[in-house]
Amino acid sequence: MLPGEDTEFAFELRVCRWAERAWEPAREDSVVLVARQLGTRDRRWDTLILECDPEGLRQRANFGLDALDSDLLHVVRHAPDDWTYYRDALPYPGYPWRYVREALHRAADRGVVETRKSGNRIECRRRWAYPDWCRRIVAVENKPDLDASAADALVSQLEHDVALSLADEAWVATRATGGAVEPVLFENLPVQAGILTVDVGDGDGRPASDASVAWHARSLAVDDPGTRILERPDGSEFDASAARFEYADPGWKADKRREIAERAYARGWRSYVDTMRPDCRHFQAREDGALLPWCDANGRCQTAGECSGRCSEFEPEPPAWRTKGWPIEGGPGAATKRLLARRRRGRRPGLEE
Repeated sequence: MLPGEDTEFAFELRVCRWAERAWEPAREDSVVLVARQLGTRDRRWDTLILECDPEGLRQRANFGLDALDSDLLHVVRHAPDDWTYYRDALPYPGYPWRYVREALHRAADRGVVETRKSGNRIECRRRWAYPDWCRRIVAVENKPDLDASAADALVSQLEHDVALSLADEAWVATRATGGAVEPVLFENLPVQAGILTVDVGDGDGRPASDASVAWHARSLAVDDPGTRILERPDGSEFDASAARFEYADPGWKADKRREIAERAYARGWRSYVDTMRPDCRHFQAREDGALLPWCDANGRCQTAGECSGRCSEFEPEPPAWRTKGWPIEGGPGAATKRLLARRRRGRRPGLEE
């Protein structure tokens, strides 16, 4: 491992790279997309693995790299083939129509639908049919050092995932110890959750390139109603309160899965550089299997919290670095962002450069 690579952030990037290269989807013809730090208001996953229909993924590129939010999805999924008054074409969304008009205009500005005025009416028609491109969603929680306290916190998160069944599978990824039996197997995790043990190298700079399954995950019932756990007793002898929960409608789950897939398509897992300061003269993207953010001043890998303008070692790139090339393309930090963006776009066929 590199210095500073023992953080959960660096481990997470390792897991994302491994998943992108080696994850075996349920269907052999599926294409794998990987994203990180995505989810819902109540639950955010460390790593998301999307198993996609190849042709549907290529058709999704018609709508651009940016994510379609819930309002835009409502428009593009129901836009008609021929010119139709938008209130006749789109189903009632459950909120005022003026917000639908705003979404319709945003969709037209992005070029994903067409609009025109007929008298006082706004008519619309679609340019492309929105594809059903995401087949399965696999959620992974990354815990490189799974001690007892971390395992206790993880149990409630995994129970939430299993009960709601928003993802098709739930996994835990932890650092491999090399023992005959991995310690994580002794923790009281839900049996539906799978366990991955990840090889992070042996300290000689060799990049991590492998992970093995210590416990296979069970497929969750994403098409059935889910259970959203709102409150639960803490388990002590002084807490006799009852757990509170509510059911999640399959339609709500399908909409949320679609929204999560859209954000994963747009973000990927290499967008970590957007929350760091690659314009610092000490910043490097070090190639050690994955492109890891490296700080020359501190001599180790950095997290997003450490690599910021508040860092005492932060120094902007010299102006001479930013004026190389014509037209002005920026310094090494801008080049790093372009490199990561190219790699992200390379996993999304059909996108224009």
